[in-house]
Amino acid sequence: MKAAELRDMSDEQLELTLQETATGYFRLRLQANTERLDAPSELRRHRRLIARIKTIQRQRLAAK
Repeated sequence: MKAAELRDMSDEQLELTLQETATGYFRLRLQANTERLDAPSELRRHRRLIARIKTIQRQRLAAK
């Protein structure tokens, strides 16, 4: 998901997306530790998406 798409979301949508992504990242980490991952690049993708969302949330908080 691109940063522009995330900026178009409301605060509630961003929070929901963050929760879903964090849950998915947790599951991927568990899977990586217990068995072989099909796509290890998914870990990196989830981690970066979480960072993008938190950055946008922080920017909005600072702008208020």
